[in-house]
Amino acid sequence: MLGDLIGEEQGKRTGFRVVSVDGGHPHVEVSFEATGTLLGVAVQDVGTYDAVMQADGTVFGDGQGCTMTQDGDMVTWHGTGIGHPDGSGGFSYRGSIFWESGSEVFGPLNGTAGVFEFEEDKDGNNTAKVWEWK
Repeated sequence: MLGDLIGEEQGKRTGFRVVSVDGGHPHVEVSFEATGTLLGVAVQDVGTYDAVMQADGTVFGDGQGCTMTQDGDMVTWHGTGIGHPDGSGGFSYRGSIFWESGSEVFGPLNGTAGVFEFEEDKDGNNTAKVWEWK
């Protein structure tokens, strides 16, 4: 069951490189930085994901990153999702995300599964929302 919205952010793609084109399926690495809130706390997020174009036009993405508060509380994350071109040069992803933290602030995320929406426009601007998956 979909639970409460626990995070939102807005950001920008900061890097993009082609890793391979083996078998005619482009494999790219994308990095981004974003700011927003997680568990109601202001955060900065840095992440990188690998995206592989599938034969049917979808994109399989697998990423990881680090989210921090100004006070230094940190949580790491790993997410996996499926993306689709949005028709205007961007991509729309849906997937799952998992966290790990020794921080008191983000400790409640340990053992929690989330589901996310990640949208990126043709200029590399992105937004994301994540809900607890109960």
